[in-house]
Amino acid sequence: MPCLLAAAGCTVGPDFTSPDAKAPSGWFASRPPPIPVRSEPVAEPIDPNWWKLFDDPQLTALEDRVAAENLDVRLATIRIAESRAQRGVVAAAQFPTLGGNASYEREKASTNGVFGLLGSSAAGSEASGAGGGFGAGGVGGTNLVPFDLYQYGLDASWELDLWGRVRRSVESADASIVASQETQRDTLLSSLAEVARDYVDLRGAQLRERIAEDNLKSSQDALKLTQERATGGLTTDLDVANAAAQVRTTAAEIPPIQQDEASLINALSLLLGEPPNALRAALEQPKPVPPVPPRVPIGVPSELARRRPDIRQAEAELHEATADIGVAVANFYPSVTLGGSVGIQALQAKNLFSLNSRQYSFGPSISIPIFEGGQLKSTLQLREASQQEAAVNYQRTVLKAWHDVDNALTAYEATQRRRDELVQAVAQNQRALSLATSRYQDGVSDFLEVLDAQTRLLSTQQQLAIATTNVSENLVALYKALGGGWETAYPDKGQVRADTE
Repeated sequence: MPCLLAAAGCTVGPDFTSPDAKAPSGWFASRPPPIPVRSEPVAEPIDPNWWKLFDDPQLTALEDRVAAENLDVRLATIRIAESRAQRGVVAAAQFPTLGGNASYEREKASTNGVFGLLGSSAAGSEASGAGGGFGAGGVGGTNLVPFDLYQYGLDASWELDLWGRVRRSVESADASIVASQETQRDTLLSSLAEVARDYVDLRGAQLRERIAEDNLKSSQDALKLTQERATGGLTTDLDVANAAAQVRTTAAEIPPIQQDEASLINALSLLLGEPPNALRAALEQPKPVPPVPPRVPIGVPSELARRRPDIRQAEAELHEATADIGVAVANFYPSVTLGGSVGIQALQAKNLFSLNSRQYSFGPSISIPIFEGGQLKSTLQLREASQQEAAVNYQRTVLKAWHDVDNALTAYEATQRRRDELVQAVAQNQRALSLATSRYQDGVSDFLEVLDAQTRLLSTQQQLAIATTNVSENLVALYKALGGGWETAYPDKGQVRADTE
């Protein structure tokens, strides 16, 4: 027994060690020096509610609903409950099993069956002491009558976890729970970012629609001017036709933008678990694109691995795969089970509580794998390959995280520079349109200059609207790459907790 107890403390297989996920040496130092922009990333702690940096109450209100109402997050939460239930199933093997049984049977043995092999002399002796058992003919006679059989008792068994197979299984199940929790957090992070991106895109589309409507009015004014000049004989119908075509071309810009707006409102409705157009009344009123702040806290590189849920999920999956190797190794060793049963059996109900009716059995049993056709070896090889795959996946996830952050920082700086250049381009195109219109009114130039100036102005204004939207979009992408947002707690909903396991 002491040897068994000592062996029960043994756990075979590799022990898991958290991998190192430090940022590459000199990563930030090796990045090109940023060109000064109006909104600069700074190495300050990240606010989990990063969307509040946009200072848009309506966006904040939408984000506050995501954790409780997004269906993907709710599914991920249910999967956590499934993982915990599975852990309970696995952990049950650590404890003994105890079961009760009770039965009553009315039986009759076949006269022509195995009892017919017994001699008649034995039958006579059994008949004399049967006391209501098999009848007058006894066991070996020809007059076997029905009899009653009462019994009840308890059965118990316990497989000793000598080599840690069950403990490794529980360790694997615990890691699976952690992976499910990180999946939920990653789903929440993606949903928060998607709500912010769609909201920014919606406001950008409304800005583009307003620009198109302003240009449509400008084109209509130009058409009216050419019609007046044509009536006075100062120009030809060619200018009128060109001006009318410009009106229709500008008007054609509006329906696709309105389609984009409707699609984005529906996308936001879906993200919040609402039917189509549920948010139309709240969002259809145009508002400006949420502006970016002058300073953008991005934390420090060393925090990234502990903040991004996908990295934490990959680590948990590596832990799970490592523990599974221990389970496979333990299957090579003998298993010892302690079992026993105690019960009462009687042919008459009045004897069910008599000590003479008791029966019992107990003792250990051992099972030794001798030949499994290579199953155990192949299973171990499979688990080792799975662990190697999980290790490579972890390395890939960490490396991708560094690239995501670097690319997001570059994009955030580049789109700001593009936006600033387009601001100057719009100002110059507005001046060019004003000059072209004056020259046309004075008869110095033809209407083609006006058309060209209108086209250029509309194009650069739309590009500026898109660039302004992209700047805010890239800030959302930056915070998604940094892994910010899942830390937010919603205690009233019970969906997400910031505490670790």
